[in-house]
Amino acid sequence: MVNLFGRSVMCLTDLCVVLCFMVVLVNGAASKQEAVLEISSATINHSMVLVQRMEVLLTQGNGSDVTLRVQTLNTEEVKVIQVHSLVLTLQSDVLEELLQTRNSSALVLRESAECANVFDKFIRYLYCGDITVRLNQAIALHKLASKYHVWDLQQGLTQYMTHHLSSDSPSGHVVGWYQYAMQIGDVALQNSCLQYLSWNLSSVLQSAEWSSVDEELLLRLLQRSDLVLQSELELYEALETWINQNQPSTATAENALKAIRYAMISPQHLFHIQKKSSLMVKYYESVRNMLFLAFQFHAASPVQLAKYFDVNCSLFTPRNYLSPAWGSSWGINNPTRDDRSFSFQTQLGPSGHDANKRVTWNALFSPRWLPLSVRSTYPERSMQPTRTDGGRPRIIVTPGTSSPDFAGVSFQKTVIVSARKQGKVVVRHIYNFHQSTEEVGDFLLDADLQRRTSEYLIDSSLYLHIIVKPLYHTLIVAKK
Repeated sequence: MVNLFGRSVMCLTDLCVVLCFMVVLVNGAASKQEAVLEISSATINHSMVLVQRMEVLLTQGNGSDVTLRVQTLNTEEVKVIQVHSLVLTLQSDVLEELLQTRNSSALVLRESAECANVFDKFIRYLYCGDITVRLNQAIALHKLASKYHVWDLQQGLTQYMTHHLSSDSPSGHVVGWYQYAMQIGDVALQNSCLQYLSWNLSSVLQSAEWSSVDEELLLRLLQRSDLVLQSELELYEALETWINQNQPSTATAENALKAIRYAMISPQHLFHIQKKSSLMVKYYESVRNMLFLAFQFHAASPVQLAKYFDVNCSLFTPRNYLSPAWGSSWGINNPTRDDRSFSFQTQLGPSGHDANKRVTWNALFSPRWLPLSVRSTYPERSMQPTRTDGGRPRIIVTPGTSSPDFAGVSFQKTVIVSARKQGKVVVRHIYNFHQSTEEVGDFLLDADLQRRTSEYLIDSSLYLHIIVKPLYHTLIVAKK
């Protein structure tokens, strides 16, 4: 009996092994068959044909069950569009609700003139999923997308506006987009528009768009230190033009004039403004103290001034001035090739006391600078420009000489990177540092300088503008 039982167990065991082996063979064969089928599989894509048929369905109105009557507000103008409720319901929950509550086969929609003009484009997007946008249509389409909860279109239009800030238009469009972003609370679009206007302000001041700036935007711009323009005098003259054209309230005009940094304007031009500018004559009392302080700044040594006045305020903080007294442009051909050096001079400071003093600056650009974390392990090489394949572009800007006049002053270096977008040369990025761009860490981080079509290059060259800004520090606080 024992032997019989043992043989039975052995037979069962062998049977299990055989079954498992057969399962492995079957699974292996199935996997092999699936692999063969996978290799021979292909995707048949007729989606474009479907889109074309949907467009024909819309244009011809075949099988339409709803008539849209788009009425322009405050007019008798009505645009009639034959549509299909199923398509609209799938794309918009707002339209779905309106279709469910209508009393007839017609649905009346009331839109502003700008929205009514592009409503057929909006409906076509619901059918076909694509749309052609012009600069002057972006806001109207964005309004429709927001109103009817077509979120993909809304997001796409926001991206379109962000990427087309530099496009040319007869009367400008960035100011209008900024004002619209303020209305709808789109902070990201606000900031993109504000940054573009700030970084390209000199060209904006010369355009028709400048007069369309509203009071809120004007004051926001005037408070910024990253404005890129030729000089503070250029900003004052543009402000005078804006006030004469827009005739703002007295409070707005005074607040705007108080935001001008008069200490950054030479004494000669300050005298001219004080006596010849009708705007200054009218509002002189509101800025008299600021003008008096600016004249003191120009007459005295900045070190002496710092003993008695707070020089850490905006009045004594330079913006990004492009005039030669503040820096120099630098075009670097084939920027990935090797290290480059460049020397330029600036005025020691904006003060009239320093008007005849010059500082020579030495700039070194390295396309593959070894990161500081690696260089620190080789102290004997830490001061040399070490290039490696894994490095990143860097700039070092140092004074050619030292001087006792540097006391109480720190020099902030600013590098402006220009690029060509939509055929226009604009500011692509601004980097601020004190010694090396390694301090900011992201200098040209995403720039593909190897590619000839890189958006950071203009005709295969990297175009920079280096600005040196003296920042004054209070040395002794006077007792009051």
